[in-house]
Amino acid sequence: MTNVLIIKANNRPDGVSTKMYETYLEEARKVEGLNITTFDLFEEDMPYFGQDLFNAFGKTQNGEELTDIESRLLTAKQKAMDVLSAADVVVIAFPMWNLTVPAKLHTYIDYIYQAGFTFKYTEDGQALQLMTDKKFVVLNARGGIYSTPEAQPMEMAVNFVKNVFGGVAGMSLLDEVIIEGHNAKPNEAEAIIAEGMERVRASVQKLVTVNT
Repeated sequence: MTNVLIIKANNRPDGVSTKMYETYLEEARKVEGLNITTFDLFEEDMPYFGQDLFNAFGKTQNGEELTDIESRLLTAKQKAMDVLSAADVVVIAFPMWNLTVPAKLHTYIDYIYQAGFTFKYTEDGQALQLMTDKKFVVLNARGGIYSTPEAQPMEMAVNFVKNVFGGVAGMSLLDEVIIEGHNAKPNEAEAIIAEGMERVRASVQKLVTVNT
């Protein structure tokens, strides 16, 4: 049995990455031997990472009573870490918004980006990846075209996610499906999206190769 965590990071019903999430989930449910968990970042209670969380850490150490926001932060962070720990494969479906990821996805990453959890430091100060036994899948939609050499340096959504889940945590990239240009080329949008959804469906079949 392979545990698959599918993260949804878009609350727009007509969003292309929302459709990618829905298509991937629908196809994955047809594959035997998968235990699928979904995690909708816009439905979860996920307060922003900041001083309140650090206050909560200090109060917990000292046995002090937490405020409501501090308690919510610790609960949200632990849940984010727990669903990631349980997964063999992590699928992240997200759009590019203003050159980067939605704030909800950034918050999720803030929760899990922790020394001793996704990575640790060795005695000589080097970072050691702690999740090399996991794989991840990138499902991204961006209305513009950022795959050209000129535009690629501006792309801070897919690169960010791959650097965190792959570079920091050490997960292996199982697949990457990017749909782009549907806003830049409105006359071709329907065909661009349809072709991309076929690639999403095909991507699900790669789960069979890691089915344990």
